[in-house]
Amino acid sequence: MKRITSRQNPLVRLLRQLARARAADETAIVLDGAHLVGEALSAGLRVRVVAVSDAIAASDEGRRLLDGAREAGADVVTAAGDILDLMSPTETPSGVVGVADAAAWALPAALDRRPALVLAAVDVQEPGNAGAIVRAADASGASAVVFCGASADPFGWKALRGSMGSAFRVPLVRRVAVEALIDGCRQRGIRTWAAIPRGGTGLFEADLRGPTCVLLGGEGGGLGPDVATRADGRLTIPMRQGVESLNVAVAAALAGYEAFRQREHARPPAPAGGATARQASGGRHGRT
Repeated sequence: MKRITSRQNPLVRLLRQLARARAADETAIVLDGAHLVGEALSAGLRVRVVAVSDAIAASDEGRRLLDGAREAGADVVTAAGDILDLMSPTETPSGVVGVADAAAWALPAALDRRPALVLAAVDVQEPGNAGAIVRAADASGASAVVFCGASADPFGWKALRGSMGSAFRVPLVRRVAVEALIDGCRQRGIRTWAAIPRGGTGLFEADLRGPTCVLLGGEGGGLGPDVATRADGRLTIPMRQGVESLNVAVAAALAGYEAFRQREHARPPAPAGGATARQASGGRHGRT
């Protein structure tokens, strides 16, 4: 197993550079922690390298992780404690860090996925919120997450930690003009809803069963009036009097789960009497 002992090692420099900022066309991402490395391997991402501390390398969990990384074709290295601290982007390093490749989707391909349930973050600048939106999208069955305007990079290390691996399962689109998103949705028959604090259709009254895109504004300012006007409808989450707004990631989760609930309730009921789906359909195979 290779060992890194120099602060000038190219991997150290690469990790520190990626932790600061990623270029628009950059595919390399930082994986901080055993959980994120494991999620990337499970999702089939190309993991370039995994670096671990001596203590992790000697543990049963660490050996299993490194064996999986080797099987996937990743380089595996150990690093001295102070060097590994430099390689980790966090103040409290976990002892495991890696580099993988994860490319964002193109907008048309993401919008073409069915059934369409798109969550769109517009000028959401806090990486933790960006990651939490992706995690909520994954949990509620969203087809894609689109990051518009000045939104944080969903593949930045802070956002990746917040998404807990969901960024490797949900199609993500970044650096998109909100106008291009709305136009793309309209061309595909996807109804756009602008989430606004008050005055819109109540979340529980809105019909989210069809192809849907929910636009969520950034911290503080929310969506601009031009975006709300351009969208097909305006959506408001009911709140008790005195509460001005919700955290954008919470709003994304509520919208995603309400769409999930409506779509689940719209499905035909299961056959009575314990019949299997195949028996009920006269032995036909596949979905109808």
